[in-house]
Amino acid sequence: MVETLARFGLQDASFKQTAVDIVSNTYAKSGNQLNAKAWKNDFYDDMGWWAMGWIASYDLTGDAKYLNTAKDLFEDMTGGWNTPCNGGIWWDKDHKSIAAISNELFLAVGASLANRVSGQEKEYYKNWAQMEWDWFFESGVISPNGLINDGIDIKSCKNDGKTTYTYNQGVILSGLSELARAKSDGGFIQHAYNIANAAMSRLSENGILTEPVSGPLDKQGAQFKGAFVRGLSLLNENEPQQSFTAFLKKNAESAWSQPKVDNGVIADRWQGGSSNANTASHAAGIDILVAAAQAA
Repeated sequence: MVETLARFGLQDASFKQTAVDIVSNTYAKSGNQLNAKAWKNDFYDDMGWWAMGWIASYDLTGDAKYLNTAKDLFEDMTGGWNTPCNGGIWWDKDHKSIAAISNELFLAVGASLANRVSGQEKEYYKNWAQMEWDWFFESGVISPNGLINDGIDIKSCKNDGKTTYTYNQGVILSGLSELARAKSDGGFIQHAYNIANAAMSRLSENGILTEPVSGPLDKQGAQFKGAFVRGLSLLNENEPQQSFTAFLKKNAESAWSQPKVDNGVIADRWQGGSSNANTASHAAGIDILVAAAQAA
């Protein structure tokens, strides 16, 4: 949500100061909540989400404290490197799981940092991001249909075949887009196109992004689509594609046109037919509106 609001502030000048105030307040109060210390805990994906939020906050404000916090979190994440499956980072510090999302965030944070520093520091982050992508691409977590599953089975070191949630298709787009910029290498963009097109084709109902599960979405699941459209939006900013722009606009128009809950909250299904809404579904709704505005 921090990343969502920072991007909103970057897009809409009239909202910028409000966004600055919100991220500043969140930064001041959130670091040591929920058994975390300086946003660090036992789960590498949690730290990666925070790092992405603080990088976006740095873009919004220019305040180096946010970028330095992201660097600190990334350093902690490097401690998770090298699973028994020839590389990659663990999902957790207890080494119980190898998840796609923790590795995607490691790539995205590293590549994003590379584009915001210079000299040897830039090379450091570029090398980590490249090493992560090399492992990710060879790991098998990208299925033959182009979608990314939940992770890698520790015993077999093969794709675990679990649900292809939308957020796992989106964060990788951010990572590849940033890595393409950092290394001036368009080859990463083609990989991103392949994943984006597979997701838009296979995880949509009549062109509207949809989680591949039935029933109402909980407070995690309701935010997944937001992570996808943030990634697609970043990719589209770097290498615009009419198909991406049309997809973002169609989804924004659909999400906005549905009946709201409690006088304004955007529900979990952007095509309608749901009265299930919460803070997370509304944040994802903001994501698609901002993404469409950026594509305009």
